[in-house]
Amino acid sequence: MTDFVVQDRALAKAKERAKALSAFRLGDLVFKNITLSAAVTVLVILGGVILSLIRGSIPAFHAMGFEFLTSQSWNPVTDKFGALPAIYGTVVTSLLAIVVAVPLGLGVAVFLTELCPMWARRPIGIAIELLAGIPSIIYGIWGLFIFAPFLQEYVQPAIIEFFAPIPFLSSVFAGPAYGIGTFTAGIILAIMILPFITSISRDVFSTVPPVLKEAAYGIGCTTWEVVRKVVIPYTRVGVVGGVMLGLGRALGETMAVTFIIGNAHKISGSLLAPGTTISATIANEFTEAVGDIYTSSLIALGLLLFLITFVVLAFARLMLMRLDQKGGKP
Repeated sequence: MTDFVVQDRALAKAKERAKALSAFRLGDLVFKNITLSAAVTVLVILGGVILSLIRGSIPAFHAMGFEFLTSQSWNPVTDKFGALPAIYGTVVTSLLAIVVAVPLGLGVAVFLTELCPMWARRPIGIAIELLAGIPSIIYGIWGLFIFAPFLQEYVQPAIIEFFAPIPFLSSVFAGPAYGIGTFTAGIILAIMILPFITSISRDVFSTVPPVLKEAAYGIGCTTWEVVRKVVIPYTRVGVVGGVMLGLGRALGETMAVTFIIGNAHKISGSLLAPGTTISATIANEFTEAVGDIYTSSLIALGLLLFLITFVVLAFARLMLMRLDQKGGKP
């Protein structure tokens, strides 16, 4: 009798375990399908955006052909449109923002992780991160009414005078001092992407094992040598990722750039002259677009911006993969 009771209990426990395992398998299957659906949904949305942009830009490319990419003309009356000034302005302002923001961002990150007193690290870090929460239109208003007049009165005349004797740079920084323009837009973009680069760099710098830095200090390295030979090489993948994230933000910024770049649809050899970007052109003219060619040209600009951003991110991904391989990672 006792054996039958023991067998019944064992059988009951086995059934309970099987039931629990079945519930776990069902839960895993549901979770897998939900995550798969989310991933497929993102791909479907992305594909829909791409197809919509391609379909909407076909009339513009059919009417103007390759000239749409090489022309500086933007005349809604004659339906003659060219994307070259907008492409040029987008690339130049973004590169200028990176040139300014990367040294500042890395410098602030190094200061916060290596040199800053402990009591000041959190307040400074929070202050920098708050810059990322300011709406872009606020940056644009501040840039137009405060920053641009300051540059026009004090900074740009000095820059023009300083570079005037130098052959090539005299044309790059040629006057007059407008205040607004490509140079001002690049500086504003640098301020906007600075918190992204700083925050990511600070976080990855904090992952460096203390024993590596202590060993470097132990053999007589200075702080600069520790940063250059230990911290930067150890975290280079994260640093590059942060820089590319900032570049992606700079390429697509709209409102702040629209306020301060001048919105002149032409290419100028001077960084101080007004210009335009793809996003600024779309924001300025989309509500006024009349006719299929005009609207299609603006959609084609959006397609070009998408392609530029995709190429930049793909290049960044390739660079990160190569850095991983050089670092001996799988």
